[in-house]
Amino acid sequence: MGGSGGGGGGGRREAIERELKKLRAERDELDGRIRLLESQLGAVPAGVSGAAAGKGVEDGACGGSVACQRRVGNGFARDDGLPADMIYRYSRHLLLPDFGVEGQRKLSQSSILVVGAGGLGSPVALYLAACGVGCLGIVDGDDVELNNLHRQIIHKEAYVGQSKVKSAADACREINSSIKVVEHHHTLKPCNALEAVRKYDIVVDATDNLPTRYMISDCCVLLNKPLVSGAALGLEGQLTVYHHNGSPCYRCLFPCPPPVAACQRCSDSGVLGVVPGVIGCLQALEAIKVATGVGEPLCGRMLLFDALSARVRIVKLRGSSPDCTHCGKNSFFTEQDFQKFDYENFTQSPMSDKAAPSVNILPESARITCQDYKNLVDNGEPHLLLDVRPAHHFQIASISPSLNIPLSMLEEKLPTLETSLKETGEASTLVVLCRRGNDSQRAVKLLHEKGFASAKDIIGGLQAWGRDVDPDFPVY
Repeated sequence: MGGSGGGGGGGRREAIERELKKLRAERDELDGRIRLLESQLGAVPAGVSGAAAGKGVEDGACGGSVACQRRVGNGFARDDGLPADMIYRYSRHLLLPDFGVEGQRKLSQSSILVVGAGGLGSPVALYLAACGVGCLGIVDGDDVELNNLHRQIIHKEAYVGQSKVKSAADACREINSSIKVVEHHHTLKPCNALEAVRKYDIVVDATDNLPTRYMISDCCVLLNKPLVSGAALGLEGQLTVYHHNGSPCYRCLFPCPPPVAACQRCSDSGVLGVVPGVIGCLQALEAIKVATGVGEPLCGRMLLFDALSARVRIVKLRGSSPDCTHCGKNSFFTEQDFQKFDYENFTQSPMSDKAAPSVNILPESARITCQDYKNLVDNGEPHLLLDVRPAHHFQIASISPSLNIPLSMLEEKLPTLETSLKETGEASTLVVLCRRGNDSQRAVKLLHEKGFASAKDIIGGLQAWGRDVDPDFPVY
């Protein structure tokens, strides 16, 4: 009876999920039709009807600057006059002597692609939408996760598990239903980047990894697009404008990628939620300046932001290098070369933090699984669990009882470790743990060299423990 009841419950759940999927699809279709009709209503002056009212850019694709100039859904009439509702909406822009009607018109005729709908991309997309960019493209292949929400303010709890692009696009349309929002539901890669970027006037790099940074820069050089690039990590951020008004491309400054150890991500080192918000707002500002020709963009200059001391510095960058292999006078890098280029291999780092490679420097005999360790504990076997994460990581969550000695301090703390190991018994096993199973291997390697022959590491670390043994363990 129990098996039959479980099967019935499963069948009902599947039916509900199918019905929800169907209703969501119908809702999306209705939303699209409503937005189209609203844009047509707002674009057509009184007395205009019929075929003349239906001429605009279709949903799902942005034809670039030409298409956006012809688009009437943003409220700009064909004679370049501003309708009353648009004057009211953007009146605070129009009152600025340095921006005014001409600045707003140029912005409405521009198309901007935001690569990444995360901590940086959230404020970029929201402000560009609110300010009235003609065509806003958003590209991202990830789904919304709960640990995104402290910094990725464009997303809501209700969208957890759904596409970031869908969430971001919906938020932008809620702010400004008169603009064109194009959804690119994929990760930008060499095989699809040229096709996507070609349709836009300006590109905003709101990503968080080195291979993608090189790829986007190369793509913008090939297609001659200005690139507004930003980065945020920990309590610091920076931004500049590449390949515009004589400014260098990314390869001009960094022809060779920095060491992998120097390229941390917020998933490794953390980030205060406000920091990408600050940098993202400034990226939106720079994109607007480039689109409208208002002000002096950060070309040949880089802004450095230190949140802890509330200091902002501007440093001068060297100009575009004539010897650059990608943007120099004698560049030989082609679109075909771009599509074949392996950026992950070039930088020795992955584009996605979900595909981060694991260290593999120990023999199998020096490693145990999480289940092996659980069996060791359940059987009461004498051992010492050594946690080699940084102290502030240990404070977040830990397996008790365990001894915390950060990897960076392990060699100098060996006497402490030896004393603790003796207290557990002569035949005790030394088990080493970290967050993901990489630092623990490095620690065991060092311990073996120092005479701790019994040391073994737990494969996959605390993330594996939370996944395979204790689902209630707080993974971070």
